[in-house]
Amino acid sequence: MIFFYFYAETTMAYHSDDEISVDLFILRPIFRYFDVCKKHGILPNKAILAELFKAKLKNARHEVSSLVVLLDDLKDVDYYPLLDLLMEIDSSEIDAVDMINRSSCVLSGERVSSLLRAVNKKLQVVDVRDISFGKDFLLDLSRQGLTCQVLNLRSSHFRKLKMVGKFVQMHVLNLDFSASLTSFREDCFACMPNLKSLSLCETRIANLWTTSAALSKLPSLVELRFQNCLLCSDTGSSPVSSWNKVNEDMDSKSHRDIGLYIELPSLNGEAIPYLPSGIEYEDMNDYDANHDVRSTAEDSSDDSEFDFSGHRQDFSLMELLPDLPRGWNQLVDQQNEISFGTLDMQDEDQFSPGSSNSRHPSYIASKKYISRHPSPICYEKHYRDYMIASLPNLKVLDNLHIQKVDRETANDSFRRHFEYLPYNMNNKESVVSILQKREVRASPTRTHTSKKKFSYASRKSQHFYSRSLSAAKVGSSTWPTLRPLSVLSSISRDERRSFRPRQFEYHPSESSLMAFGTLDGEVVVVNHESEKIVSYIPSLGAMNSVLGLCWLKKYPSKLIAGSDNGSLRLYDVQSTPTISRGIYHTPVTFDEFDQLTSVHVNSIDELFLASGYSRHVALYDISSGRRLQVFADMHREHINVIKFSNHSPSLFATSSFDRDVKLWDLRQKPNRPCYTASSSRGNVMVCFSPDDHYLLVSAIDNEVKQLLAVDGRLHLDFAIASTGSSQNYTRSYYMNGRDYVISGSCDEHVVRICCARTGRRLRDVSLEGKGSGTSMFVQSLRGDPFRDFNLSILAAYIRPCSSSEIVKVNLLASSDHDKVHSNTRQPHIINGLGG
Repeated sequence: MIFFYFYAETTMAYHSDDEISVDLFILRPIFRYFDVCKKHGILPNKAILAELFKAKLKNARHEVSSLVVLLDDLKDVDYYPLLDLLMEIDSSEIDAVDMINRSSCVLSGERVSSLLRAVNKKLQVVDVRDISFGKDFLLDLSRQGLTCQVLNLRSSHFRKLKMVGKFVQMHVLNLDFSASLTSFREDCFACMPNLKSLSLCETRIANLWTTSAALSKLPSLVELRFQNCLLCSDTGSSPVSSWNKVNEDMDSKSHRDIGLYIELPSLNGEAIPYLPSGIEYEDMNDYDANHDVRSTAEDSSDDSEFDFSGHRQDFSLMELLPDLPRGWNQLVDQQNEISFGTLDMQDEDQFSPGSSNSRHPSYIASKKYISRHPSPICYEKHYRDYMIASLPNLKVLDNLHIQKVDRETANDSFRRHFEYLPYNMNNKESVVSILQKREVRASPTRTHTSKKKFSYASRKSQHFYSRSLSAAKVGSSTWPTLRPLSVLSSISRDERRSFRPRQFEYHPSESSLMAFGTLDGEVVVVNHESEKIVSYIPSLGAMNSVLGLCWLKKYPSKLIAGSDNGSLRLYDVQSTPTISRGIYHTPVTFDEFDQLTSVHVNSIDELFLASGYSRHVALYDISSGRRLQVFADMHREHINVIKFSNHSPSLFATSSFDRDVKLWDLRQKPNRPCYTASSSRGNVMVCFSPDDHYLLVSAIDNEVKQLLAVDGRLHLDFAIASTGSSQNYTRSYYMNGRDYVISGSCDEHVVRICCARTGRRLRDVSLEGKGSGTSMFVQSLRGDPFRDFNLSILAAYIRPCSSSEIVKVNLLASSDHDKVHSNTRQPHIINGLGG
């Protein structure tokens, strides 16, 4: 009687005299729910029963009947009856099942996963908050997949997206406000062949290259969103998007007052239904507010795919995105809205066939747009052009339709600002194909080939094929290998030391050696291939940081080290033991240079220069150990870096925070520079190209320019976007001889790789902190002089208590994401902090 009374009461609440009759056949799922509740000895859940009845009414009207299960309304006692009902739903008259979770849920993640998988073909919308269910729920969902058509995981706790399970039926994926999401695994979208719409607003996604490569695995993707572009109020409404069409519908589905009819949108091929925009309404802060977080204490492993270590209730972009440089807060106001000024957009209806307002296609209407909740990738220069050119099937980007003229403009912009492959290669080739062509060219048989043509082919093969091989490898390795340098040997039998590197240099002639100086005044020479210590030189005297290192070229076992306390020493690493217990060869000491920051040896190992936090430069004789001269007042402010040329022993360049770079010649007694070139900001460093044709100048906040070394004229401005930070110290070096330039800054976690001939961007390499809440930044970097497309980065963590490390990067090898930062052995990691 209790069940019948409850059913009758619910039925009367929805019926009136003029409503259609509902026969017993249509009511079968309701009776089935009563049966399973009776079987388990519990009362039916009112919310489930009401949704069943509404679905039946839709069915009786020959409309799409959808059973909406609000997980927030369920208790543990409701689990088994609902599970039994859902397991039979595919054979019922209900057309679709939606699972929605808006706030807290008492069910465990394991039970929610079981409910989701109980429905097979008819699972349509899944809208859940993973914070309610923890890391295991998200891991299970990622690996096992779902049969739903729409998956809404807003505010998810992914760090690196790796959804390798089967999501074959999924058309829509929403990951807005996933504030921990930084990157995609290589094959994270490989099992989503039918995904049409993807939203990633206000995440931490920033890398154009890895992002577009991952998205290219989605053959059906037509709509993508990293920000929400809205027309300003004085220009009309925002462009039509499938995200906006369903906002009210999803709000009504999740509303707790479910006693009224809910008109569901019809299924058709034009609009993708049941997707909450998550951006159009202003209550997004309520999404996580006042919620009992049950997973905040969960640990996050070094390379975990998820981050449940903390919980934020305020969705401020500057708080959620710690990797944003400090200067970017000038671009973001409290409403998290950014005006992008005017965008040249063709009004779609102006060119519709038969329209009375049809105009010539060349007409462009300028409209003002405002971006809301952008991810960092939106701040990249030419972001929109890059994404449009990289994803040819895309029709809508950030709510803005992509017209034919947009794609033509984007392709042209891509060719002007980016390198598709190294060395301006236009087409991807396999390594096997290139090797086969090389063998054919090298064959002594030259049928129908003139001697002149064969001679040209032979000359061409010396560099052309090596570059082609590099291009093929880089093109197939969008996710390069990043590996922290680890030291396997102990410094002594009884002691294991932790190093804190502050500066490092590759050896100029031994390809396996690298030296680094530490914040504690130590100098360590390491075989960076075998990761074993070759020589260890302890700090002598007071604690100091090694800021200057330079190898000698004629005497490859010797190097000069300079510390911030002014000490200058010449070490012979062949005379130093590899353990701390031993007799050390006495180093050659030089007169101190106060507040030293830079040392450099000339090309014939006779002289070296020192500079620092002063306007002076000191010249030393290596053989005698004497300081020969101090050149006073060479700049108006302190001289951060000084460099001799690579081939002329008397030419050197200085870079100063007075914004000037100067070239000097010792043969002219440097009272006056050969020339002065100026930057718009203070100069952090300067270096010569390996052939001395160019000077590479790096000023504060990504101002990187290449000058002609002969007279200081500007040859190339790399036009890297600035952040607005006056503390964003930028350093740049050459890689692959003088073919490419690598540049990184201390406020950013990315290394940019640009062609030194054209300035076009080849690739960005992003650093990611190990564990949750950690961000890495570029303190220094060097290109490997012996291996093309290899470099090393001195990466510092934002947290003072965290360690720094030297990270080796190989652009020719694709990373195995499952093995990054993991080893069966326990390596001795080189640790350190730097400013």
